[in-house]
Amino acid sequence: MELEEKIEGRTVVIGVIGLGYVGLPLAVSFLRVGVRVLGFDIDKEKIASISQGESYLTTLSSRDLSRYVEEGIFSATADFSRLSRPDAILICVPTPLGEGREPDLSFVINTTKEISRYLRKGQLVVLESTSYPGTTEEVLLPILERTGMKVGEDFYLGYSPEREDPGNKRYPMWRIPKVVSGITPSCRRMVERLYSLAFERVLPVSSPRVAEMTKLLENIYRSVNIALVNELKMLAIRMGIDIWEVIEAAATKPFGFHPFYPGPGLGGHCIPIDPFYLAWKSREYDFPTRFIELSGEINTEMPYFVVSRVIDALNDRGKALKGAHILVLGVAYKRDVGDVRESPAVKIISLLLERGAKVSYHDPFVPKIPKMRKVKLDLASVPLTAELLSTADCVLIVTDHSKVDYQFVVDNSSLIVDTRNATRNTQGREGKVVIA
Repeated sequence: MELEEKIEGRTVVIGVIGLGYVGLPLAVSFLRVGVRVLGFDIDKEKIASISQGESYLTTLSSRDLSRYVEEGIFSATADFSRLSRPDAILICVPTPLGEGREPDLSFVINTTKEISRYLRKGQLVVLESTSYPGTTEEVLLPILERTGMKVGEDFYLGYSPEREDPGNKRYPMWRIPKVVSGITPSCRRMVERLYSLAFERVLPVSSPRVAEMTKLLENIYRSVNIALVNELKMLAIRMGIDIWEVIEAAATKPFGFHPFYPGPGLGGHCIPIDPFYLAWKSREYDFPTRFIELSGEINTEMPYFVVSRVIDALNDRGKALKGAHILVLGVAYKRDVGDVRESPAVKIISLLLERGAKVSYHDPFVPKIPKMRKVKLDLASVPLTAELLSTADCVLIVTDHSKVDYQFVVDNSSLIVDTRNATRNTQGREGKVVIA
């Protein structure tokens, strides 16, 4: 087989569609072992950055990227007519939710239609984007088979869920076990052999539906447990108990407990969204997914709870939220990354502005809040100075970046609402810090 021979000889050319937080690290996973990659994206600014060897992700250095570009094994284009060039095409496009929390597969569908225009015999197509069980078979396969080619014979189709954890230096993408699947046994074999080039461990499963469900289980597990500790945090605050101390004590148990930590709400493109793909699909089987819905309700409520804590903290000092200057520390959805997708900070800032507060923010990883699908905040990061902290009516810690000196924050602030327990090891926090 020509494709199999190319994979074994490492002459295979890989196309990656969608060069964001998943697609670009995926490309690098193959580039680092010398496999040639051609990237595709509709964002011409990303194409230009890659062509100049400049990384637009804080988790990827320009030095590494420029080396691959200079070696001639990595290039990027917005010209999708070149899709016939790669031997394997990996799809890493967004799968957001619609207004009613229904799956929005428009990016996947449009990308697959574009692939079908240029699909040639012997090519492998793999979906990495998270979706409900059945997506690969029910959505992608019919589009690709309209070409008249037969899956498993003329072309290969599989699913391999992305497992990227931006900013995790211990587990870069290629060290995370890769779950793979295929529509037919020959498809699965091709997907397994391809990913074995770059990943330390590849785990084949029996079908794309199993692989799709695997990714959803991972994120539903996290969503439910985060909702649990968020709910317990709200109860603990009323009871006068430090929930972080409780979690630390419980985590000493060497079996049967895995610690999850509360926060201001869920962020990133996975946990706030993926569970609802399964909740939507479950309706087809007349099966209510109550844990998913309940955890979604709790996690969605958290930004409102944070704002209510800010209001109460200001009231205790004889101040109103309207007209107050709120300094938000951290707008990325997690520590030490520049990703604001689904960040609870965006919702919190929007709620504060709606209630008449004056909001500024500091985030060393997000110089300006980008325009998003549902929200546009015309705000840029401000330098963190003693004067800024002292003049803020309330400093609200939403993301606990390690670059921030929290002792400096405590020393120069009069009121802090801390959603991450970032000030736990600081001196002089008594009477200043309110947990949210």
